[in-house]
Amino acid sequence: MEKIQADFISGKVFSNSQEAFALFEKSRFGEKHGEKILYTLCEAFYLIETGKLELFQKDKKMKEKEILRKFESLDKKFMTKYIVFKDLRKLGYIVKSALKFGAEFRVYERGVSIGEEHATWILFPVSENEKFSWHDFSAKNRVANSTNKKLLIAIVDEEGDVSYYEVHWERM
Repeated sequence: MEKIQADFISGKVFSNSQEAFALFEKSRFGEKHGEKILYTLCEAFYLIETGKLELFQKDKKMKEKEILRKFESLDKKFMTKYIVFKDLRKLGYIVKSALKFGAEFRVYERGVSIGEEHATWILFPVSENEKFSWHDFSAKNRVANSTNKKLLIAIVDEEGDVSYYEVHWERM
């Protein structure tokens, strides 16, 4: 498969190539928006790292270090989110944006068909150095409960290792 040629304009990554649509159908990278596939920053960087995507800005191919700097300037927590995204994709899960649900990611079980199945988890990635109050925890739990999903907290340590904690509601 040829590399996907994608454009970076106004903080968004998108492609209208046949390869982008083929990868979307096969592996669910990106979201269809009319005649284009729109990628989250994490999806785009993962595809760049794995050699499946080349990113262009104003018809000039961008270098990986330049892309990383731009993505981190757009999102201060990009690297924490990306480490979790990459880990879950390597484990075979499908990870999609959950911003409309008030969370970072929604995570689908391995092997499910998006559109036919719902995500199992709402995921919040955090750095081990990040402050996390009981109020924050409760708010995240309410988001998961209101969307009928399990809450998954991913904590990224200084070495880039990820620990996952699944939280369940208990009614007493």
